[in-house]
Amino acid sequence: MGTDGSRIVYPIRGIAQGARRLGTHPQRRTLAYVSSLVTAAVVTGVALVVANYSFGEPVTILALALAALAAERMSVGFTMAQSGLTKTAEQSISLVPTLFAGVLFGPLAAAFVGAASMLGDPELIARRDSQRAPRLKWATYTSTRFISGAAMGLAAEVTLSLVPSQFGELIAATLVGALVGESCDVLFASLTASIRGRPIRDAVRTVAPVVLISAPIYAPIVALLAYMYVRVSPWTLVLFLVPAMAAQRLYGLYQEQRRLAADLSTVNETLERANLQFAAALIATLDARDQYTAGHSAAVAIYSRDIADRMGLPNEIRDLAYLCGLVHDIGKIGLPPGLLEKPGALTLEERRQMQEHSAIGERILSHVDEYSEIATIVRHHHERIDGQGYPDGLGDEDIPLVSRIIAVADAYNAMTSDRPYRDAMPSRVARLRLAQAVESQFDTAAVAAFEAILAGAEEDYRVAQRADFRAFSQSSYESPSVSESRVANVA
Repeated sequence: MGTDGSRIVYPIRGIAQGARRLGTHPQRRTLAYVSSLVTAAVVTGVALVVANYSFGEPVTILALALAALAAERMSVGFTMAQSGLTKTAEQSISLVPTLFAGVLFGPLAAAFVGAASMLGDPELIARRDSQRAPRLKWATYTSTRFISGAAMGLAAEVTLSLVPSQFGELIAATLVGALVGESCDVLFASLTASIRGRPIRDAVRTVAPVVLISAPIYAPIVALLAYMYVRVSPWTLVLFLVPAMAAQRLYGLYQEQRRLAADLSTVNETLERANLQFAAALIATLDARDQYTAGHSAAVAIYSRDIADRMGLPNEIRDLAYLCGLVHDIGKIGLPPGLLEKPGALTLEERRQMQEHSAIGERILSHVDEYSEIATIVRHHHERIDGQGYPDGLGDEDIPLVSRIIAVADAYNAMTSDRPYRDAMPSRVARLRLAQAVESQFDTAAVAAFEAILAGAEEDYRVAQRADFRAFSQSSYESPSVSESRVANVA
């Protein structure tokens, strides 16, 4: 998975971070940049104090600082794709207490709350190792939060002095304050990206779209909260922040669940590809002995998948039918030398040996942990509805459904394939043979579904000559005795 290799300030009080960390020996320009940020933050703080800006109510500001810290500590992680790379980002609601402090108490209070939020950043308080420089990062992001908070508070204060309506001025102040604060985030993200040699355009594209979303969302919330704080009771702050924290935590759990589900889906897709690759490898091995079988197995796999789909079975069963169709004859690998290659008819003893291939296939596949169900299906794909099949003489519903489906596809492809001693049966004749063997050899629902498919199919599908049928094969010849046995069974 690609990363942008950077860590940038992200709107809504989050951090977008990449794989590369600030090293323990940063370059000089990075040190100069961080020193400039710290100096700017100190100068801003001193200027605000000299200008007699109030710190606000100590208890409320402390509560807001703790809320911002906790919000940052419980930030929600998610991923986003950009330019073919995957960025890791975090979101929190720490903007709410910072903006609230700026609207009600001014720039000094907002700067303090913004800086305090970084004390809860898990990245900064994690155990230090050789690839991380937490002190340097703490200085960087605490300084930017302090400056952004001060700018946010100043913008809100100026707006409050210009708008006459009390509630209207609160909405305007929060909206302007949020836009200014988030704009500062964009600016610092761009500067940080430039210092680290990353394209400024990427940083802006990551941060700017969220600015347009976050400001309109948070402005009315903070305005209403500030109005209730002044008009009703300071306790409304607690009544809002506690549920907001709980909501963020629940959202975090939801995002984690989504991430785990996505990871599980990726693992399942990887396993499915591995299954098909393993099946293809088995078929290639068998093809070295019996070249017909590879093409036959591909045809049975496709027919079985389509029959399952026509029967309205779930996708999982459809995919299982395809995989089992690929490996249904893998037991032929274990047959005695010369049996598959014999050009003439088989003796009774040789027929008995040939019938062992389904049980041999089960033994082969059962050694693969994830193939236990497939092994059972392969074992029973030559059972008959009337109980006269092999190897166990199962009947009707005792035969696995996918085995019954494969039996239909297997017999049809055997009948419609050319053999050295005979031409292939026409599709209509083979379909008639299937219909005649319903409820004795074949499952009625599987035969009916296959007939519906074949009735509307093109001829290259009916005779397994379409390109996808030849995916695993290099030849279309099989030992004649195998087809003989199958045709006899159908009849």
